[in-house]
Order: sequence, then structure tokens, then C-alpha cells
Amino acid sequence: MLKVYGIKTCTSVRKAKKYLDEVGIEYEFIDFKKEPVGCDKIEQWLKEVPIERLFNRRGTKYRTLKLKELNLDTQGMKEWLCRENLLIKRPVIELDDSKVIVGFDIQEYEELFK
Repeated sequence: MLKVYGIKTCTSVRKAKKYLDEVGIEYEFIDFKKEPVGCDKIEQWLKEVPIERLFNRRGTKYRTLKLKELNLDTQGMKEWLCRENLLIKRPVIELDDSKVIVGFDIQEYEELFK
């Protein structure tokens, strides 16, 4: 079954869930705040998407933690993703064990789900 990872209050997550509901695709929603993902899951996602796509530099958590000042390299970004799930760009959708989509892009969704 399709899995959608994110937080309930995220606008992009809400758009993705609404789209999936409208086209009748069943999914399981995993809330980062209630069920944080560990490094194993993040490592799995990074096999499918580049870390620059998964690491959210535009979010409140990134600014609050002042991570821009640290000039993080790839390893540093990965460590922060493992430590703080709210730095993960949302939503993360697992179509199966090998296909991962990050973010909400209506064109990409229409290509994949129609």
C-alpha cells in the first residue's frame, strides 16, 4: 500500500492527501510527529532521491536551528535528517520499496497516478 509521510498541518501534505483521495488511491498516512522515522528509512529514501531534494532548507525548523550558518555537507545534512524529521521535505510518498516521491507536484502526481 502507498505510504504518505509528513505532518498534518503541512500545506503540501494536505494537497497530496486531497489529490490521492480525489483519484481514489488508498494510502497509509504516517505523521512524523507521532511516528518519527529513523536513519534506516532515511537511508532507504536517499537511495531513490538526492539529499538536496529530501532536505528542506525552506522550512521553519531549518531557520529555527540556524542550519544555514553551519554550511552542512552531505553527511551533516543526513545526520540532521536523522535527528530532526521536521527537516524532511514533505510529503514523502513511498509507492513501493523502490519508488519514492518528495514534495507535491501536481504534474508528477498526474503522470504517476492516472
